[in-house]
Amino acid sequence: MLLKNLVVYRLGPRWSTQADALEKKLAKHALQPCGSFEMQSRGWLAPRDDDRLVYTLNHHWLLNLGVEQKLLPGSVIRQFVKERAAQVAAQQAWPVGRKQMRDLTDQVTTELMPRALARRSTTRAWIDSTNRLLIVDAAADKAAEEFLEVLRRADDDLPCKRLDTERSPGAAMTQWLAKGEAPGNFSIDQDLEMIAPDTSKATVRYTRHTLDGKDIRDHISAGKTVTRMGLTWRDRISFILTDKLHVKRIYFLDIQNEDATSEPDDEEEKFDIDFALMTGELALMLADLVNALGGEKQAAE
Repeated sequence: MLLKNLVVYRLGPRWSTQADALEKKLAKHALQPCGSFEMQSRGWLAPRDDDRLVYTLNHHWLLNLGVEQKLLPGSVIRQFVKERAAQVAAQQAWPVGRKQMRDLTDQVTTELMPRALARRSTTRAWIDSTNRLLIVDAAADKAAEEFLEVLRRADDDLPCKRLDTERSPGAAMTQWLAKGEAPGNFSIDQDLEMIAPDTSKATVRYTRHTLDGKDIRDHISAGKTVTRMGLTWRDRISFILTDKLHVKRIYFLDIQNEDATSEPDDEEEKFDIDFALMTGELALMLADLVNALGGEKQAAE
């Protein structure tokens, strides 16, 4: 599937950009190769093998941020700086000082940049324009915020904020664990992380382990709260939910089996099918997850 991690944002009510308009805005900020003296370049790429920067299917959109980064290992820089410093020291007849060493490091880095290899990576995001959600495929807030930073350069009228729920995910998951069951269409899996609330921050982790033993109850009694828990939705999607409302390690269960039996030969058709299945299932799962956490927290007037 196309997304593995979800950081979810709520698009504000005044956001009314259409897909075609967003396409034109992104085109002005398409990814360009790093210049000779640039270490990094960020910009937009087509989500699939065509020239469309906003892929659309029904009311779901897919964006693709590209990052090109020069690879210039510190060990290589240090080697060249050491050789250059020895030459300078021999010429001036005294050792190179700290300021000189910093200047040499800057000089060597600038000289080596045009020779550095470039590595390209991408970050995808899905916009559910009907439910007004922006979902970034990122494992942490920092990567998601970097995506939004570039998106706002293209569309400066982008009101969005992190999705927030009435119940804290950590408190809710701790309660579910104590009861031995999750609400609604969710079930508890076998991955867990708990942390102590005191300054020790003592942490316990379970992987592929039953979570109904006495040791689990003892940790809860000791005041530990859940920071990560494996969940399954409707026996169709498994994932890890964190106390920061990150959804990680998404795996489609029944959908994977269905695809294996009737996978189309055409790559474009397969992309369309994957995207339709992914967005349809994840939209329903996110709605159920928000309900399980007491509903979305409304902004104060």
